[in-house]
Amino acid sequence: MILRKFFNPIRVIHYLRFELAVSVGLSVSAYLLYQLEGVQQFSLPFSTAAILGSALAIFLAFRNNSSYSRWWEARTLWGGIVNSSRVLARLVVTFADSHRHQPQYEAVRSEAFKTRLTYLQIAWVWALNYHLRRTEKWETLRPFFTEEADFEAVGAAQNKPNYIQLLMGRHVYTAMADGTLGGFDSFQMEGQLLALANYQGGCERIKNTPLLRQYHYFTKLFMLAFMLVLPFSLIGDFARMNMPALMIPMSVLISFVFGVMGRVGEVNEDPFENLITDVPLDALCNTIERDLRETLGEQGLPEKLAPVKGFLW
Repeated sequence: MILRKFFNPIRVIHYLRFELAVSVGLSVSAYLLYQLEGVQQFSLPFSTAAILGSALAIFLAFRNNSSYSRWWEARTLWGGIVNSSRVLARLVVTFADSHRHQPQYEAVRSEAFKTRLTYLQIAWVWALNYHLRRTEKWETLRPFFTEEADFEAVGAAQNKPNYIQLLMGRHVYTAMADGTLGGFDSFQMEGQLLALANYQGGCERIKNTPLLRQYHYFTKLFMLAFMLVLPFSLIGDFARMNMPALMIPMSVLISFVFGVMGRVGEVNEDPFENLITDVPLDALCNTIERDLRETLGEQGLPEKLAPVKGFLW
């Protein structure tokens, strides 16, 4: 996620190098044709570019609104994951501690259950992060598994976050059977596990369902058509002012503005691509890990992730 308020102009130009190169080439070509053959033969009415630009603006506006909606939905889903993770950890700790007065209560077993389930929840959020970004960092999850068999089973699973939830459900009902939990404790825990499963499904829907490709294709097509028509629509007006060369920077500037609008929508439509424009999954997972380990009473918490050069990952 980008936090900085100002951008490096050189980086921006490099990011739009293709659009700028096409615009410069077309603008210079229009100017040379004017110089060689005369403006009357190669100029177009400005209304041509104006109408095409209006159609392009409509497509860009729709795409940018849809892209931001996808990004914000992704951030909202992860906000729910943060909240449900905290609630689940609280339920695990308080429910396990509430049975101290029961004759079948065993302190060692209860503490092991709290650690195991809370750590599995931490492993789940990091696994969902890697699952969505399709990064191979599964070995980093090993410290969160108190049983090696669980880690090996997750490593062999196709959908690792989903399998971790299965392990969590099994541990909950094992705790019900041995007296670590009791009564209706599992019902409230299942409610949080269900919420987490729904959040995962929402994230996977965004990840696996791209914005309608026809909008992407026609936006690109209209952008190229606009960049082609624009210099030939401007050359006539600038020629009448006896400043035909000024058409080149003005045409490039207008194309640059439309190009930026197009790229903003393009990068925001996919919020889980491990880019600087992503929802900051690493920072959110780090926050969840710190909060849940603090719930267990641990002291040596991981350092809070801070922005790097204006970017939060």
